[in-house]
Amino acid sequence: MAAILAFFLILNVMIPPAKSEFLSRNRAPKTSQSLEYVALGDSLTEGVGDSTDEGGFVPLLARQIEAVDKRKVNYQNFGKAGDTSTQIYTRLIKQKKIQTALKSADIITITVGGNDLMKAFRGNLSNLSKLKLSDFNKPAQDYQKQLGRLLDKIGSLEKSGAKIYVLGIYNPFYLSFSDIPELQELVGRWNNAAEEVVNQKKGIFVAINDLIYKGDGVAAGSANNLLSQYDEFHPNNVGYRIMANAVFSAYQNSEENK
Repeated sequence: MAAILAFFLILNVMIPPAKSEFLSRNRAPKTSQSLEYVALGDSLTEGVGDSTDEGGFVPLLARQIEAVDKRKVNYQNFGKAGDTSTQIYTRLIKQKKIQTALKSADIITITVGGNDLMKAFRGNLSNLSKLKLSDFNKPAQDYQKQLGRLLDKIGSLEKSGAKIYVLGIYNPFYLSFSDIPELQELVGRWNNAAEEVVNQKKGIFVAINDLIYKGDGVAAGSANNLLSQYDEFHPNNVGYRIMANAVFSAYQNSEENK
């Protein structure tokens, strides 16, 4: 009980408040030789923890695709820290600039789900002493439903042939809370729920938990060296590079399988 309570208190401190939406500038005029990339999501799309303040994995991915495809990638970043799947959907419905961007997008990435899981934790705050993994079954089902609705809306706007990559969530507390293995199992279940919906909607699920949760060669009880030293929650520059590599690998596979 004490460990779970400590985890939850730290969780509330580490999650940043929602910021105003960051929209990166297009790097070049659209031409027949360019690709349009739209990034939607939460703080991982916004790039919280990126010391360069450029937008996390989004510009890194754009450059990787440019280097291989020899085409300019114009990207727009609609990430907003703190957003749940419902809030991302609401922004999409209300903001014409996001809808317009999606209509011409060749590549779409979405980071979603982490804040939905945090919301489920907060919903069980009064029952922490008796908390079981099964208590998250209903929140996971609700998340699946909302994620499906989000993907359906994107699908109604996207141009034919656009690829949608949905990134999974990762466990930032594995090293610092190694005595709570249920957290890792819960993240795994949450990712499985998301992947099921993404596959149904013909999107591409990109798993990142196994790439990040253990850090890079560090022991339990140590700080995760793939996370920002300022909050030990969001990726640092190396962590975002790993995320970009994961999406880029999925991009290459999807291009090869056209």
